[in-house]
Amino acid sequence: MANLKEIRSRISSVSSTMQITQAMKMVSAAKLKKAQTAITSMRPYSENLLSVITDILKSMPSFSSPLVGEKTHSKRLIISITSNRGLCGGFNANIIKATKSYLYGNDHKEVDIVTIGKKGNDVLSKSFRVVNDHSSLFENLDYQATSEIADKYISKFISGEYDKIELIYNKFKNAATQIISTETLLPYKINYSENTQTLSDYIYEPNKSNILEDIIPKGIKIMFYKALRESFASEHGARMTAMHKATDNAAELADQLKLTYNKARQASITNEILEIVGGAEALKK
Repeated sequence: MANLKEIRSRISSVSSTMQITQAMKMVSAAKLKKAQTAITSMRPYSENLLSVITDILKSMPSFSSPLVGEKTHSKRLIISITSNRGLCGGFNANIIKATKSYLYGNDHKEVDIVTIGKKGNDVLSKSFRVVNDHSSLFENLDYQATSEIADKYISKFISGEYDKIELIYNKFKNAATQIISTETLLPYKINYSENTQTLSDYIYEPNKSNILEDIIPKGIKIMFYKALRESFASEHGARMTAMHKATDNAAELADQLKLTYNKARQASITNEILEIVGGAEALKK
């Protein structure tokens, strides 16, 4: 059994760790509230915009655009979204694992990787071809910076450098749950299974084709920005949950150490009493 000094030192160390994890939990909770508000307020706009695009495309089967329609998909680009910081449970590891699984499943195709998040870039760049990293986006996440990055990859898709661009990221459900999602960014995919409203009551100016040419790129940029927002909220939720568990574990360990300390102290006191009694008995003889 460790001596009393070692146990006191461990109790002090665990208590300090518990204070740190508790503080990190509170910081993440505050950031999560802001990030959650941003993504929940954005979802209706994103869903309605994409629904409008899909509705118009369904009414125009002859519409042609380089951003819409199936291609051979021989050249693909994967945008893997992780975080810049750790201490968030399996948040980053799950995305890295999903990205590797995707790459191994498509090893017969030419696939490039773009990383957003230092944690993903640090791991994936060691084994795979990472053509670019945009981890700085998370330092000041806004639509303008995201739009510029999206424009870059829209241009690469139009030029034929890539036939398909996909996102792999954590979709936010709640603070304790993140859903790993693989979503096609380009080409824009029409979901014919959706029940859509009739468009005959609408008048389009100047016409449907011109409207689609304007709003399809915007819809793609919104999809990209939404994925980043989803991942950002998921990160803080995962970190808050991880720090909550770490705090609980530290408290449990501290209680066990205190019990061990008390037992060791009691044993030490008992031994001292026995020694005193033994010495007194020896003097009597």
